[in-house]
Amino acid sequence: MIRPLTRANISPVKPLFSVGCLSAGLILALGIHANHRLLAEDWRQFRGSSSTAISRSAAPPVEFDSSGKNVAWKVDLPGRGLSSPIIIDDRVVVTASSGPRQDNLHILCFKANTGELLWERRFLATGRSLTHPKTCNAAPTPASDGEKIFAFFSSNDVICLDLSGQLLWMRGLTLDYPNASNSLGMSSSPVVAGNVLVTQVENDSESLTTGLNTSTGETLWKLDRPKRANWTSPLLLADGQTVLLQSSKGADAVDARTGNILWSFGEGAATIPSSAREGETIFIPSNGLVALRPANSNTPPEKLWQENKLKPGTATPVVAEGKVYCLSGAGVLLCANVDKGELLWQLRLEGPFSASPVIADRKLYCVNESGKCFAVDLSGTKGSIVAESLLDETILATPSLSDGALYLRSDAHLWKIATP
Repeated sequence: MIRPLTRANISPVKPLFSVGCLSAGLILALGIHANHRLLAEDWRQFRGSSSTAISRSAAPPVEFDSSGKNVAWKVDLPGRGLSSPIIIDDRVVVTASSGPRQDNLHILCFKANTGELLWERRFLATGRSLTHPKTCNAAPTPASDGEKIFAFFSSNDVICLDLSGQLLWMRGLTLDYPNASNSLGMSSSPVVAGNVLVTQVENDSESLTTGLNTSTGETLWKLDRPKRANWTSPLLLADGQTVLLQSSKGADAVDARTGNILWSFGEGAATIPSSAREGETIFIPSNGLVALRPANSNTPPEKLWQENKLKPGTATPVVAEGKVYCLSGAGVLLCANVDKGELLWQLRLEGPFSASPVIADRKLYCVNESGKCFAVDLSGTKGSIVAESLLDETILATPSLSDGALYLRSDAHLWKIATP
């Protein structure tokens, strides 16, 4: 049954039990399970748990195809989506939207090793569900804190489930902020920072970012944002409690616990590709690409360099081993060093690209809109294409990585790519 989101049912739910009720045996069992989950690499939000788009353990195959080569499983999806799958322990969670108005909201959970559908939950959107034809309501990637799933949609509906699919709370943000929308659709993905879910709802009317309590859905803080359409996602910084909010005016580092702005960069920024980081250094798409090193709170960051040749198109840059990689709007992969922004090499790929690249085993995986994946070897002095794989379906979502597997979602299917 499709359950509508209404003002009557968005109130926070009470905890089902308290920590004090847990027996020592159960606590031990949970500890063992937690250790197992640390060994199994999770991919809990857009561009991975650490927001770096890099897997430290996965070494997926570089070659695969729609006929089944290196395809562990393929499952049908009930609707469209630009959202990436997220992986929590042995579960793969993905969102979709369907219907003539794209107002049917789907959250699905699959078993990672077999592709078996564990559960599906459906809801009706409360906010604006119509979007530009290229995108859809299920554009933002969900997030997880390892115990709960936070699904966010272009209609500004936030739905929190536990790992078994039980509804914990839900918020229709449009009920509180009725003008928070734009005609093309929203796509900013939420991030989890401690016990706060940060949702960026920026548009040319009622523009805001909120910090929601992950346990109850209660609004902890609300920050007014520049009134201009914006599709970038918050970037979780290295301390795990600061998020970078990017907009056409620049970027603000915000304490996720309070919503207070710690420092700002005011030289403008792109509104589609998001920022990236390596350690403490932040790379913002701004008149090309700018590298910043944050100082203390309330102190402007140090500007290390700015290079207008490093201009990402739609895809968010990725940074690894002292190099930053950008996919231009023309489908050219650009590589520069992180110290000075000097261009080291460039490699023409076949675009266009909506999905952002990800890295595993010193290979960069770039998937174009036609479903062709380029595996680029980064181990040499210059990048080289080692494989081109075609799934022959429209793919706009950024890939996900976990435990030696590459997860791809098209408009119709979810694929797990792994060596047999």
